[in-house]
Amino acid sequence: MRHMTKAPTIVLSLSLAVAALLPSAALSGPLDSGPLADFLTLFRQQAIPKQLVVWRHPEYKPGTVIVSTRERRLYYVLGGGRAIEYGVGVGREGFTWSGVKTVSRKREWPDWRPPAPMLKRRPDLPRHMAGGIENPLGARALYLGSSDYRIHGSNEPDTIGAAVSSGCIRMTNNDVIDLYTRVKVGTKVVVLK
Repeated sequence: MRHMTKAPTIVLSLSLAVAALLPSAALSGPLDSGPLADFLTLFRQQAIPKQLVVWRHPEYKPGTVIVSTRERRLYYVLGGGRAIEYGVGVGREGFTWSGVKTVSRKREWPDWRPPAPMLKRRPDLPRHMAGGIENPLGARALYLGSSDYRIHGSNEPDTIGAAVSSGCIRMTNNDVIDLYTRVKVGTKVVVLK
């Protein structure tokens, strides 16, 4: 029985070691996106762990997503006086916003095309980046209406809890995968300053 327990651990350890040794450019296979990348994401350290919290805002119905820019937290309302709280990165000064949006699309390991205003500020950015570990949208993206804003994963977990984005809501890949499974197209998203 001991050998059966060690085998998965050894395979996982070897997989993680191989992934760590690969140069970024070589990550174009199963370790870059998809189910194996999702699995490996579980072992990355959480910046701000998600938690179940008491929810005292009955004006927001179960299934609603609330983003508190000031607190740098995202809440998924469960109902029954409970919500799941996630740490998020928010827009830096000059890029904060508030309002109500609707999730219009959901994508796993999405491609990234920087919006025109971002390219104007940063002409050095690529015009297109395929989905994967190095992609700034991370493991999942929830598109907010017809805006350029998204709730998305991040390959920079140290930015969670900070004001660093151009208006998008960043989550760790672990957290955005969890939220992605709960949220449907048409979900109401309320962003508060």
